[in-house]
Amino acid sequence: MADKECIAKVHVDSWRTTYKGIMPDAFLANLSYEQFTAIWEKNLNIEDNFVIAVENEEGKIVGFADSWKRASNTEENAIDLTSIYLLETYQGKGLGKLLLKDLFTHYKNQGYTKVFVEVLEDNKTRYFYEYYGAEFVKTVQIKIGGKIVNESIYAWRSVDRTYEKLISTKE
Repeated sequence: MADKECIAKVHVDSWRTTYKGIMPDAFLANLSYEQFTAIWEKNLNIEDNFVIAVENEEGKIVGFADSWKRASNTEENAIDLTSIYLLETYQGKGLGKLLLKDLFTHYKNQGYTKVFVEVLEDNKTRYFYEYYGAEFVKTVQIKIGGKIVNESIYAWRSVDRTYEKLISTKE
């Protein structure tokens, strides 16, 4: 299975568990691996999209992260962390921190100074971002699957400070 298909499977499966009770059940049930494979075929070919994956002991992709600058991000030297997703059985095992550490290593090496991340208000992942220093900026309303939901926008105001925290913590 190609990377795009593996990432698409993780993306769909993690949406179904992460957003259960947040998004309509019918919307989650209708997510398809084929649709997300097409999205990832496009995403993996975007020049400025930084994508990393994490594998289990058998070499199977169980999580991924990606990052690119959204059109709405007009700040100089700023980037957007666009997603971190892990299969539910691999959450809470340090893999999210590993992905975040790799992202911030990339940001530091690329000279970024600030990082934005958008997360649904009801998604507990926001606590993960807060733990590693992301600060709440504002809430916006978006429509997903026919439902209006609150999305929180966070920012890490110092890539260097966050990078240092990530490499110094031993969890």
